[in-house]
Amino acid sequence: MSDRKDSTSLPRPATAFPTHNSPRTWLLTSALSPLQIRLIRLLLAHGDYVVACLPPNEIGDDIRSAEFRDLVNECKKGGKDREGWKDRLRGIRCDGRSMGQCMAVVAEAVQAFKRIDILLCCKSEAVVGTVEELSTTPVTRNLVRDQFETIFFSQVNFIKATLPRLRSQHNGHIVVLTSIGGHIGTPGMPMYTAATWALEGFCDSLAYEIAPFNIKLTIVQPNKEIQTLTNRIVFAPPLAPYDASANPAPRIRDMLTTVLNMNPETAVPTMQPRASTTNGTNTPASAGTPGAFDSQSQSEPEPELIARYPSIPPTAVDKLVMETVHALAAIGGHENPPARHIVGFEGAIAVKEKLKTVTEELEDFAGATVSVDIVETGGSAADA
Repeated sequence: MSDRKDSTSLPRPATAFPTHNSPRTWLLTSALSPLQIRLIRLLLAHGDYVVACLPPNEIGDDIRSAEFRDLVNECKKGGKDREGWKDRLRGIRCDGRSMGQCMAVVAEAVQAFKRIDILLCCKSEAVVGTVEELSTTPVTRNLVRDQFETIFFSQVNFIKATLPRLRSQHNGHIVVLTSIGGHIGTPGMPMYTAATWALEGFCDSLAYEIAPFNIKLTIVQPNKEIQTLTNRIVFAPPLAPYDASANPAPRIRDMLTTVLNMNPETAVPTMQPRASTTNGTNTPASAGTPGAFDSQSQSEPEPELIARYPSIPPTAVDKLVMETVHALAAIGGHENPPARHIVGFEGAIAVKEKLKTVTEELEDFAGATVSVDIVETGGSAADA
């Protein structure tokens, strides 16, 4: 057995904040996950200001918002180790899917703290289901739209709302928290992967556009479970061809269900697989085609979706997220930040293996790649 310790077993040094002359103002696009709560505590203890966006559908959930409410009560009570926290924390209800609400948050943040130094885009939600499982009914097809609204469009709205202020300051740092899913696809979570890649592609282009205004952009990529196990998980109804009895490959659905079932309050009831996704012509039903129909909708009621917020013991949560919390605090506002930062040894190894595979495939088909190049003699490069 290997003696190598994983990154969660190694002692973590104190957070090394970047050098700065005055407290910074952070704007968090979502602030109710265990990761964000721990980051806020760290930032307030450091003396920074925090504008925390509170998604309405989450702040109304007593269990989901409990940690944030506890933090607010601590701030109100004060105490020697909480001195000034109440004045440096501003919670604002905001649905990132509304551009108007995002603009209002930016205006309130500037009015309260005079500037925005670091925008942390950290909203996440995981939709679990294969491509076919997300194509069967109007309800499951809406999950695809919801996934992109949550991970991509809501964060793009915050970025667009914040850019004019950062440009006027001629300074700022946009930090986008995604996962190594931006490099590696996950079977059973295709839309989560697609939305993550969309956001990262958007950011790659944006980084060049905002560089002349002294605005930096960093994508932070922890392991997938960091975001998945600290945010809402939605399960699409399963289909029989992808059931474990028919497909022995490890399934992300089973892995997440096992974690959720460890707590009776978040346990996932058994979902019976359905037989088919096709209509009478053996073609997946199309939401945009007049007259298209789903075979299931004709013979059985609309399947019910299952959504859960994972409930993990605090000590386990600390082990899960604190590595990422320290990374965000160390990178946010850095004078020369990385374009991408992978958190943790395991994540770095996984990404290296993916890049190695891509490189090997590129070399294997190098002949086909250069065969289309035209050389001066009029032939192809392969003939030269």
